[in-house]
Amino acid sequence: MRKVLLGAVLLAGGISIYAKANTQSEDEKLLTQARQFFAPLPSVVENPNNPITSEKVMLGKTLFYDPRLSKSGVISCNTCHNLATYGVDNLPTSIGHRWAIGPRNAPSVYNAALHIAQFWDGRAKDVEEQALGPILNPIEMAMPSEKEVLQRLKSIPEYVEMFKKAFPNEKDPLRYENVGKAIGAFERTLVTPSRFDEFLKGNTSALTNEEKKGLKLFIEVGCVACHSGTAVGGNGFFKFGQFVDYWKATAPYVTLDKPTIPVDLGRFGVTHKEEDMFVFKAPSLRNIEKTYPYFHDGSVWNLEDAVRIMAKTQLNKELTNEEIKYITAFLKSLTGQIPKQALEVPVLPASTESTPRPRAD
Repeated sequence: MRKVLLGAVLLAGGISIYAKANTQSEDEKLLTQARQFFAPLPSVVENPNNPITSEKVMLGKTLFYDPRLSKSGVISCNTCHNLATYGVDNLPTSIGHRWAIGPRNAPSVYNAALHIAQFWDGRAKDVEEQALGPILNPIEMAMPSEKEVLQRLKSIPEYVEMFKKAFPNEKDPLRYENVGKAIGAFERTLVTPSRFDEFLKGNTSALTNEEKKGLKLFIEVGCVACHSGTAVGGNGFFKFGQFVDYWKATAPYVTLDKPTIPVDLGRFGVTHKEEDMFVFKAPSLRNIEKTYPYFHDGSVWNLEDAVRIMAKTQLNKELTNEEIKYITAFLKSLTGQIPKQALEVPVLPASTESTPRPRAD
């Protein structure tokens, strides 16, 4: 009897060890597969043309939070790209100067420096160039000219000194281009490592079984065709509506009223090439759980709905509820840690002049 029990125990132990080894083997296979499409986040995103220094980052951070870069003195970069809410404002499209409603959803600034280009249509080559656009955009921050931006900054002695320290080798450091370089340097520090990065580095227990199933599906279904690389997206331009027109596909899931805006032609507005009609940059899926509502028009609020729509419009596939559950679980594993320094709001330097004053006209 003892021999029988001992044999049963050993057999059970052997099965348990075999099952564990088999699971580890499957995990290793998934890790190998994942590494073909993804890579862990770097600590910062370097730019050889804009070396990152502590002085430049501090200046960029202060400018990022300063509403005096807007005509009204009310809107800052952080207004639409709130660093406390994962770099977005969680609105379908942002509210700008004199309550103007923008035509597109504000993407997150976290991990944005990894993207192939900036804005949904890719009209800016990098975060340095992108940072300068909204300041002069009449329905965003609405400053009338570069000259007025510089006038306002030069009226603030501490900024004059900060620009000198950030760009020590320049005779005239307080230039409009350097505003973009400083903000860009700060944004290059805004990376959000997640449990998925730990998985990619070799810790296969960093993801749950449900998340691993979702990752496997994400690869096998074909989501990686547009969402791959370090940022899990942001590295290519694709037509939104490969198989189904996106506005038809999203219509059943739009639950809130939003202003009527013209149909967005996407990258066509930049290149004027017919093949770029309805083409947009594939967004990064890092922190996608937190950066709702989704798509370039912010029309869909539920992540599961967004997954279902993308499968249909881009891959012509009808996913089951279970498949969507697993893929969504994986996407939530991409929610990362916001850098502590990003949330430490700077004390803005004071101006010693009464003019130029913010304008609301």
